[in-house]
Amino acid sequence: MFRELRRSRQALSPEECGDVLRRGTSGVLALSGDDGYPYAVPLSYVYEGGKLYFHCAKTGHKLDAIARNPKASFCIIDQDQVVPPEYTTYFRSVIAFGTMRMLEDEGEKRAAIEKLAVRYTPEDPPERRAHYIAKDWTALCMLEMTVQHLSGKQAIELVPRRGG
Repeated sequence: MFRELRRSRQALSPEECGDVLRRGTSGVLALSGDDGYPYAVPLSYVYEGGKLYFHCAKTGHKLDAIARNPKASFCIIDQDQVVPPEYTTYFRSVIAFGTMRMLEDEGEKRAAIEKLAVRYTPEDPPERRAHYIAKDWTALCMLEMTVQHLSGKQAIELVPRRGG
């Protein structure tokens, strides 16, 4: 169902893919948009337990696209170092494929926004986080992507050498 990388030596392991997802702070969510056009939007996220969580408004292009087709991909660029003398880049990236859903249960929604808030403001006291979550609660929509497949690749120059 999902394609294998042509250059398998450059493939990241599932563990390495997970590390990239946990390290990253933003990525690009790709959906099937209006009139068959792809719709890709940069988002902050949190990755936990094989799921990605995003926040958004309760209406808009993302939600319309998900309602039509919940399949999505999410791309994170972990490294992108341009190396002009070599006419290349030393890159590392991961693409997660999965299905999207809006979290409608209040408990699930609260747990997801808490994860996101802790991810981006880990030093904030819980009371401060609770204040900001409560302030935006009625306008808040939380999305969950259940990851079904991970594909990661890195530049050949970043692949560890075997035996030496």
